[in-house]
Amino acid sequence: MTGVIDSYIPVAIFFIVALITPPVMMFIVHQLSPRSKAERKLTTYECGSVPIGEARIQFNVEYYLYAIAFVLFDVEVLFLYPWAMVYINHGITAIATVEMFLFIVVVLMGYLYLWKKEALKWVK
Repeated sequence: MTGVIDSYIPVAIFFIVALITPPVMMFIVHQLSPRSKAERKLTTYECGSVPIGEARIQFNVEYYLYAIAFVLFDVEVLFLYPWAMVYINHGITAIATVEMFLFIVVVLMGYLYLWKKEALKWVK
């Protein structure tokens, strides 16, 4: 029983360090960072240009549709790449191949839905 408990000691130490490190780092940065109350320091930096207008502007909703489509296909690549590497190096069973085929079908359905709703056109 003590062998099992001893094997969790490194995990507990890692957990404690992970909980303590962010507040300590934030405290150190807060103590060491320079402070200036100058008006110029509080303005928005625009590559050397003087800021014009409000910082809050309204974006077109189509931008968010593109972002969602990007995330959809980015996640697909995140799942496909490791699968392909395992397939190349070790071979994969028929069950894994069928599961990946179903995954690709679901992603293609998402793509077809975006295409049907004309979400991939920038200007409608």
